[in-house]
Parts: sequence; structure tokens; C-alpha cells
Amino acid sequence: MKLEDFIIESTNIVLKPTNLDYAEDIFRSFTPELTIYMQPKAAEKIKETIEYINGSMARNAAGGNLGLVILKKESGEFLGNAGLHHTDTKTPELGIWVKKAAHGHGYGKEAMFALKKWADDNLDYEYILYPVDHRNFASRRIPEALGGKVFREYDSIGQSGNQMHTLEYRIYKNKK
Repeated sequence: MKLEDFIIESTNIVLKPTNLDYAEDIFRSFTPELTIYMQPKAAEKIKETIEYINGSMARNAAGGNLGLVILKKESGEFLGNAGLHHTDTKTPELGIWVKKAAHGHGYGKEAMFALKKWADDNLDYEYILYPVDHRNFASRRIPEALGGKVFREYDSIGQSGNQMHTLEYRIYKNKK
């Protein structure tokens, strides 16, 4: 299967590889307000978003990474980004963000459940990491719903200069 044909579908969303078609959506949606509890910072210029997308596409093509856009299944509306990184290791890492206008509809949780199911069916891993700032209660509910438990905490400073206290969850493979 070619990477551009890769797709994960669930009830309300579709996940497919990030590409330049979504540059404007990503640039507009990945805002400073959205990144307050995140490591990366919002792009100040569209050029930065294009560089991010080109890097994501290169990492996807090289293997060991799945950088994906989240789309509403019914309309194709852009909702955010999801990632499963380091898929070539025993400890891949999940990441996600959903645009502010789509908050409160469960799209992030649905995307993470779909990506976790894909990982369970296709990867040989020990556990998946899910790092999240302790203040981001909505995001913390995702790994907890997946059965994740906090195994480590650490302090860091995000790219925007934001102080972070990260809870790192471990989510184990579902037994078949």
C-alpha cells in the first residue's frame, strides 16, 4: 500500500497522512491559545507550517512515523492533527490536537482510539507513551479512557516559553 492510500476510518472521522493540501487549515487552527499546554508553538508564518508539513511527510515516507490529519467523515472538514511517532520502537508515542471550533465533540478521543486500534493490529510494541501537561484535563481523559496510567512526571519549558508539568502515561496493548 502506498502512503497516500493510507486511511483509518472510524464512526465520525477519517485519519489520513498530513499533506500540503491542509497547510492553510493547520496554520489557521494551530493557534497560541491552542498550544498553551503543548510543547510546540504556533507558527507565526505560513512558511513555518509548510516546513512542518514537509518534515511530517518526510518522516512518514521514511517509516517509523504516522503524522495524520483528522477529517470529519461526513463532510471532509479539517478537525486537527494526530500522530503516532516512533512506530519502529517498542514505545511509540501518541499526540493530538483538535481545532478550537471542534472541541467538545469527542473527535480527539475518537482519533486516539482509532489510532490505538490500528497500532494494536499492526505494531509490535510494549506500550504507547502519551505525554500531556497536568493542567490539560480534556487531553488527560484520553489516555485514561485508553487504560493508560501515569508512570513519570517532569517539568519542561515549551517552545513558546510556557512552563509545563508533563504527566507521561503508558498505554498497553489490548489483549486479543
